[in-house]
Amino acid sequence: MAQGGNEHRMLFDLQRGRRRTAVKVVYAILAVLMGFSLFLVVGPLNIGELFNSSGSSSTDAAQPYEEQAERLEVKLKRDPENPDLLGALTRAHINAGNTLVVINPETGERGSTRQSRQEYEEAVEAWSRYVKAADKPSPNVAQVVAPAFVALTLASKTVPEAKRNLREAVAAQQMVAEARPSRGSISTLAIYQYFNGETKAAEKAEKELLGLTHAKFEREELEKQFESTSQQGAQQQALYKRAEKEEEQAAKAGGGGAGSLSSPSLGGSLGGSAFGE
Repeated sequence: MAQGGNEHRMLFDLQRGRRRTAVKVVYAILAVLMGFSLFLVVGPLNIGELFNSSGSSSTDAAQPYEEQAERLEVKLKRDPENPDLLGALTRAHINAGNTLVVINPETGERGSTRQSRQEYEEAVEAWSRYVKAADKPSPNVAQVVAPAFVALTLASKTVPEAKRNLREAVAAQQMVAEARPSRGSISTLAIYQYFNGETKAAEKAEKELLGLTHAKFEREELEKQFESTSQQGAQQQALYKRAEKEEEQAAKAGGGGAGSLSSPSLGGSLGGSAFGE
């Protein structure tokens, strides 16, 4: 199971002026959504305990889920395409990953660790197997795996990796929104789509959400929030392009690595869906 220390990581190690600030602003809302699964799969626990900065405490909290995953893996050796087992395995790894997320006691910033990322990676691998095995993937499983893909997006080291993870987050959240259309599921989908550069799809989801909102002041507030999210998504896509261009230039110059993504901390805070249910 997961090994290693509490190594924090987020996209883009940008230490120069405006670019670093822009990344922290752009990723704040995704960091919020990263925590959505915590309240769906772990339940109303003491958040101070759940996000304890002590590695041993987090590891202890993850142990039951890791043991559950091991038992499921044994069963899957006998029945490797059982969708119920694969769905349960996905949840077990996500639960373990959620308990291994840590909080900086000085700044309040929450970040992934090497262990939590490993659990999320194993979760999305199980999810991929589950999607292939299930006649119709459960929106319950999709609802908790989407934020795991966002967590991996935030921890990605390269632009292609980040794009791939966020694209998968969109696909999982799309399943949730289609199966259970609500203000929460649709708003989350729209946010993911804006950050993924799917502007037209996001605008369609936004229009659907506004159709579910009847109070004038609520509609106006949602429109303002989505306008801001749209701008942040555009900034994110611009940063992707810039990083890719720098990587290409570095490769031509024989350097390499200029477009890699890394940062010592995770901006934003964890909570629930941006606009609620």
